[in-house]
Amino acid sequence: MSDLSLDLSRLRAAYRAGTTTPSAIVEEVLRRIGAAGDDAVWISRRGADAIVADGDALDRRLSEIDLLPLYGIPFAVKDSIDVKGLPTTLACPAFAYEPLESAPVIEQLLAVGAIFIGKTNLDQFATGLTGTRSPYGVPRNPFDPAMVPGGSSSGSAVAVANGLVSFAVGTDTAGSGRVPAAFNNLVGVKPTLGLISSRGLVPACRALDCVTVLALTVSDALDVLRVAQGFDDAYPYSRAAPPAFDLSLAKIPDAFRFGIPRADKREFFGDREAQLLFDGAIENLIALGGTPVEIDFTPWIEVAGLLYGPWVAERTAEFEEFLDAHGGEIHPVVREILEQGRRYSAIDVFHAQHRRQQLAHAIHLNWRTIEFMIVPTTGTAYRVDQVLADPVRLNTNLGYYTNFTNLLDLSAIAVPNSFTKAGFPVGVTLIGPAWHDAHLASFAATFHRKADLPLGATGIRPPDF
Repeated sequence: MSDLSLDLSRLRAAYRAGTTTPSAIVEEVLRRIGAAGDDAVWISRRGADAIVADGDALDRRLSEIDLLPLYGIPFAVKDSIDVKGLPTTLACPAFAYEPLESAPVIEQLLAVGAIFIGKTNLDQFATGLTGTRSPYGVPRNPFDPAMVPGGSSSGSAVAVANGLVSFAVGTDTAGSGRVPAAFNNLVGVKPTLGLISSRGLVPACRALDCVTVLALTVSDALDVLRVAQGFDDAYPYSRAAPPAFDLSLAKIPDAFRFGIPRADKREFFGDREAQLLFDGAIENLIALGGTPVEIDFTPWIEVAGLLYGPWVAERTAEFEEFLDAHGGEIHPVVREILEQGRRYSAIDVFHAQHRRQQLAHAIHLNWRTIEFMIVPTTGTAYRVDQVLADPVRLNTNLGYYTNFTNLLDLSAIAVPNSFTKAGFPVGVTLIGPAWHDAHLASFAATFHRKADLPLGATGIRPPDF
C-alpha cells in the first residue's frame, strides 16, 4: 500500500471496490508519518488511537459512502485554525490556547466523513511566504531540503506533497496558500473572499484572510471546497454566493483570451530558467486555444505594495495586545513586521483605501476582454540559508505575483507548471474576479492535465479524469 496515492478519486474507487478501507488507510497514514521522522511538518497531532477509532467507525459506514463526499479522506489543518481537542498556537508557544470548539469549516469536513490527523506548522502568525519563521522548525521541502517549503501554510503543503494526507486546510492573506503549493507541486485554491467562513481562524488581516485548500489535483480541491463553502450567519465577513454559483468543472471553450503581465513588468529576479518555464506555460495555453493579451501590470504591483505599507496596520491591530505584553516571545522578523504597523495613521490608511479603489477599478476593466490572468506563482525560489540571511527582501520578492489578490477581491488557483533542471517544482496562478472560482478551476484543471506531472512529491501519475 506504500505506493497508493491518497488523491480522492483513487481512494474512493478503492473503497468502492473493497480493495482498501478507511481503517487500512489510517494505518498507512500513521506509518508514513512515522517513517517521515522529524520533518517539522506537525505542531500537534491527534493520538493514534483516536485516529484509528475514526477509521474503524467509517469501515462500518461503507453503505453511506454516497452520502459522505469525503468518506475516509485524511486531512491536516494549519495551526492557525481552531480544532477542538488540540491547541491553536500560530507557531508561537506563548500565544497558544485550547479552543472550546472547532472552526465551522472543520466541522463541515468532519460531518461528511473526512478524518482529521493533526495541526501543521506555519510561519508564525501566518506572517511570511517562506516557511522559515517558526520555532517548530522549517518543514522539509520534499524536492530539496535546502530549499524553502513556502509559507505561511508550509506544513500543510509538505504533508500533502509527501502523501501524508489527501488534502490540507490552509489560509491565504498574501499568497500563503499559493506559494507553498508552487514549491510542493500542488494545487492551491484561494477562493473568493467570504466563500468559506473564517470563523475559528485566528486572523492575520481579518478583512483579507481566506481559508484555502491544498490538494493534489484541481478536482480534489473543488470536492473539498464544495463541502467547505457556505454562508455563516455568525461571521461578519462571510458572503452569500450568487444564486447561479456552482463549483463544478466545465469544458473550456475552444478559443479564449487570457491575460499576461506586459513583458517589461514580468519579474524573475535574475532567474532565467523560471522565465523560460513561464514562457512555456503561455505556449501551453496557446496550444489549448488561448490567445495571450498583454496587460499593464503596473497597477497590480502598486496594490501589492499597499499590503505591507498602510495595510500592515491591520495585522498589527490583530496582535497589538500580545505584541505589547509578549513582544520578546515573537519571532524577530515577525515582530519587526508587526511593529511597522504602528507607523501609520488613520489618515494614511484612508489614503491607501482610496488609492486601492482607484487601482481596482482600472484593473477590473481588464475582465471585459480576458477570461483570466495567468502569472508565475513566484518569480523564483530560494534556499533556506538565503532567506535566513535576507528574510524581508526575499520574502517580498516571493509575493510579487500574490500580494495584490486579496486586496483586489479576486479569486485565484495555483497549479503546477513544470520542474527546473534541478528537479524543483515551478507553478503558475490563474486569477479572476470574485465568484469565478469554478471558471478558473476549469481552465486550471485543463492546464494541469496537459502538464502531465506526478502528484506532489509522490512520483505517482495523476488519475484518469
